[in-house]
Amino acid sequence: MLPSDPSTPETVPTAGDPGPVPAGEPGPMAANPWPPAGGPEPLPTGSPEPHQIGLEVPPTPVVTPRSGGARGPILALAVIFVAVLAGGALFMSGYLIGQRGAEQPGTPVTAQQSFQPFWDTYDTIIKRFAGGSVDREALIQGAIKGMVDSLGDPYSAYLTPDEYRQGIQDLSGQFEGIGAEIGTRDASGKTSDCTTLGPDCRLVVVSPLDGSPAEKAGILAGDVIVAIDGTPVDGLTVDSSRDKIRGKKGTEVVLTVKRGDAPSKDIKVVRDVIVSKEVVAKDLAGGQVGYIAVTGFSDNAATKFHDQLQADLKAGKTKFILDLRGNPGGYVTAAKSIASEFIKDGPIFWEEDSTGKQDETDASGQGIATSDSIKLIVLVDKGSASASEIVAGALQDRKRATVVGETSFGKGTVQQWIPLQDGSALKLTIAKWLTPDKNWIHHVGIVPDVPVAVPANPAPNVDPALDKAVELLTKATGSLPGVMDRAA
Repeated sequence: MLPSDPSTPETVPTAGDPGPVPAGEPGPMAANPWPPAGGPEPLPTGSPEPHQIGLEVPPTPVVTPRSGGARGPILALAVIFVAVLAGGALFMSGYLIGQRGAEQPGTPVTAQQSFQPFWDTYDTIIKRFAGGSVDREALIQGAIKGMVDSLGDPYSAYLTPDEYRQGIQDLSGQFEGIGAEIGTRDASGKTSDCTTLGPDCRLVVVSPLDGSPAEKAGILAGDVIVAIDGTPVDGLTVDSSRDKIRGKKGTEVVLTVKRGDAPSKDIKVVRDVIVSKEVVAKDLAGGQVGYIAVTGFSDNAATKFHDQLQADLKAGKTKFILDLRGNPGGYVTAAKSIASEFIKDGPIFWEEDSTGKQDETDASGQGIATSDSIKLIVLVDKGSASASEIVAGALQDRKRATVVGETSFGKGTVQQWIPLQDGSALKLTIAKWLTPDKNWIHHVGIVPDVPVAVPANPAPNVDPALDKAVELLTKATGSLPGVMDRAA
């Protein structure tokens, strides 16, 4: 998990706290789990909460296969978790917890000269450092961390055993913290991949989770966090700032936030165990419109979404609103399942690996709302990321829905979590994901067909985007904006 600009759950990519174990994603923030031989198998989910998937640290390390052999789609390697730090450090990341191959390479013969300075430094420190005893384990961990940090990728990281265990807990969907997705933006307010906070790398709240301590305390999406417990965040990394925001249930953290042009102010938040309800449904327009909000993408969320959609269809509803606002992501498998409810066949998204090879992930063919007679509007905002963008992008490109709201966050990469022999892990960006039309939305986002600006300080019960969606569905006589009729 998050994330740099892409949020991470403070409780957990850049905006989350540790809470109940969430179900997978790109395979979770957030990425997540590990497929057995023969293909990824969904991890068991412990609860309906987002990111709740009882993940366990694999008893034995996995080794990444050497390049050169045939490589199947990422989904064949692991369950992908595309999450945006929504329960851990997952935000803005697609994740998958992968397997490693059988080889454990040493220093390659062709790289011995390049590695010599490394070994010389290590040997010299061990033999000659006079400032105290040398912790060899810490020395090695520091070297690995330095390698990963040199990539300059906010979504790749080295995790110590403790951090890895915490990350697994975060991915479960349950975590202790304030319940807010956080990310980074540059001085102009644009999404950024920066890792060290400063004037041109600002820590921002992407979205407080519904009902969380952050929301109750008055934290809003877009708030810039300038200090934590009175200490400025400048100079900290995104991960270290997230760790300072996290904490045990019942403890307090004071966030100094800047909102627009107003003076900065301190907001006290009491941490708690964060458990998100991933599927929320209600009837709108006198029962004409079925509204289903999805706040996270665990496999359990996909099942609950299917059940709710099926109930609405049996009740005779043919007009739906799928609300993905503030949803930081989750398992790619769940995103595929939900998008497949409305798309009969063909691509949901593409995965492009480091060699440029692209693999297509198609609809499951088991959707229950694929008929053109079923009208759909998808709501997104700047807090919709990763798996949310996979679903919105698929439905938009495949002409199955009209997208309404604000341009989404813009996270188009997938991370794999690779367990190492000592219990630590490497989280590495290993792929891009593309929409069905092969658009890469990283740092761009899903642009809505019908833009709806959100007021800076909306009045209670005022929701312009939702109102517009209801209006379009109840007044439309033909195709909705952005949706073309498909040939029979």
